[in-house]
Amino acid sequence: MARKDEQRARELRAQIEYHNERYYGDDAPEVSDAEFDELMRELITLEADHPEIVTPDSPTQRPGAASGSTFAAVEHLVPMLSLDNAFSRDELEAWGQRVLRILASDPAYVTEPKMDGLAMSLLYEDGRYVRGATRGDGRVGENVTENVRTIHDVPARLRGKRVPRRLEVRGEVYMQMSVFESLNVAQAEAGRPAYVNPRNAAAGSLRQKDAAITASRELSLFCYQLGVVEGGPDLQTHRETLAWLEELGFKVNPLIKSFGALGEVFDQCSWLQEHRHSLGYEIDGCVIKVDDLGQRAELGFTSKAPRWAIAYKFPPEERTTLLRDIQVSIGRTGRATPFAMLEPVFVGGVTVTTATLHNQDEVARKDVRPGDTVIVRRAGDVIPEVTGAVPSKRPKKSKPWVFPSDCPVCGQPLVRAEGAANHHCVNPDCPAKQWQKIIHFASRGAMDIEGMGEERVAQFVDAGLIVDAADLYSLTTERIEELPRLGARSAQLLIDAIHGSRTRPLWRVLVAFGVPHVGPTAAQALARTFRSIDRIVAATDDELVAVDGVGRIIAESVHAWFAEPRNAAFVEKLRDGGVALESPAGVDDAPTLEPTLAGQTFVLTGTLERRTREEAAAEIEARGGKVASSVSKKTSYVVAGDKAGSKLAKAEELGVNVLDEAAFEALLETGGGSSS
Repeated sequence: MARKDEQRARELRAQIEYHNERYYGDDAPEVSDAEFDELMRELITLEADHPEIVTPDSPTQRPGAASGSTFAAVEHLVPMLSLDNAFSRDELEAWGQRVLRILASDPAYVTEPKMDGLAMSLLYEDGRYVRGATRGDGRVGENVTENVRTIHDVPARLRGKRVPRRLEVRGEVYMQMSVFESLNVAQAEAGRPAYVNPRNAAAGSLRQKDAAITASRELSLFCYQLGVVEGGPDLQTHRETLAWLEELGFKVNPLIKSFGALGEVFDQCSWLQEHRHSLGYEIDGCVIKVDDLGQRAELGFTSKAPRWAIAYKFPPEERTTLLRDIQVSIGRTGRATPFAMLEPVFVGGVTVTTATLHNQDEVARKDVRPGDTVIVRRAGDVIPEVTGAVPSKRPKKSKPWVFPSDCPVCGQPLVRAEGAANHHCVNPDCPAKQWQKIIHFASRGAMDIEGMGEERVAQFVDAGLIVDAADLYSLTTERIEELPRLGARSAQLLIDAIHGSRTRPLWRVLVAFGVPHVGPTAAQALARTFRSIDRIVAATDDELVAVDGVGRIIAESVHAWFAEPRNAAFVEKLRDGGVALESPAGVDDAPTLEPTLAGQTFVLTGTLERRTREEAAAEIEARGGKVASSVSKKTSYVVAGDKAGSKLAKAEELGVNVLDEAAFEALLETGGGSSS
């Protein structure tokens, strides 16, 4: 990732934190709402372009947060689930076959453009609009009632003779292209940055503190689904529900159509793809639903999506751009990862400025060089990647890129072990490694210290307040409140968060240590069995291996990590700092993981740095996912480690999502996002 982008993200987070403190803490804002929203929009865009720089404490990661949130949390009456995706005709037909295996008769289908907007829940009682809520995590969203009230397409009162006692309807808030373009013209005339895309502009407009600003943005809404109905008519099909919604005064997309066969459905998907740029609004696919409501009841739901619907996603868009430079970043383990610095290019719905190049061999295989015109693809609309160069546009004096011999941070040699694909900085005191270790320790998946993100860690390290994560527990409000962008209230909140982390479950402490190969699943198994760090350290290899989910490699890694003097000293510093290193009696230290990957199929290829393939597979399966041995069009993700071979090539050929190790770890932690 480009260091300037990393630095800009830190600056934005610091500014947003500062202005949040002035607004919420001091009730004395120093900037207008519009200026604050510009900061937030810029950060949202930057983090969307570079998922690897997202931090748990970023303001973009706290929608609907109870503390200091603009909007209150709303629990949906019925969960707003996401949709499974199909990326080809074969996958669409496979979904159709699954439907037919359950139903007693052939279904009819309804298709609708898949709007690239913001999912919305609208609640009516006795015909009156009473609440609008974002989808959020599907269970809890944000209360944006007054802002939604300003959207012209949202009726304040239902009309007609069949008004129910209670009605919840789902729809999509979006911004028309003409409105988006006019808004950007106004931004340019005012000397303000342009919005990146209509979806982000719509989302930002909907979350304005001042509903009058939302009203000025001319948002639109299409309704497409019923949620809860009490006292409504007896409806038999989806088409009847849409007609009823129109009768009540809701706006329904005129391009919604009915078909009797999947072949006709695919033709409609192809038509929408061909005409997507002439509709006046952005779409990223076509949603297909079984029409008969009785058949929907037969089909039911998986843990994440209805079986009676699927989203056919359009192929990822590709663009060419200039590769300005190739630089190297240093991770927590010292791994040196080359990445491309790109001339900004709008692809797959976002502006991309960097893309990972994985390792030295991958750069050589693709033969991409600074100064090249390269092809950038946003695979699966998720991860930007450089797929190769355009040789005809290569400068005549171009030379192959040479992997640096020294760490760009500490200047010590970068070492590539025999048989390995990655270079590593082996300097144990490399500032980049130490910094990343502290960030990992405080991250959401580990000790979950609210407010201790990249910007704050960098600030404390630069001020000489901390050297390692254990030093966090010696901080006091008095020591940090004089630092820039903190103040007494923010300092106290941060110290409270650090204090609260002292009693995190034992398995989180193990994850925070960053022991190679020990992820949440292995950490929970060890914590459940031994219930204290001391007993884990004292356990023999055989005792560790006897734990379900802990193999010989994990056992050896655990022993090696605790045997390292600096790690042993680090553990004692944590003990002295009051961090709980054992589980309280009667407490379940290792709760079952949520099925965040249910319904998704993974293929593993190459060698991962943090885990063996068996351990990675265990992490996937613990979250409800499946692991397959070969790549097909049904594969959700290919996880590509070092020396990834034919499976990676097959994934690229089929357009399957490819995750590098960092993206895979992020997916394990967050569960990822699914399209609505």
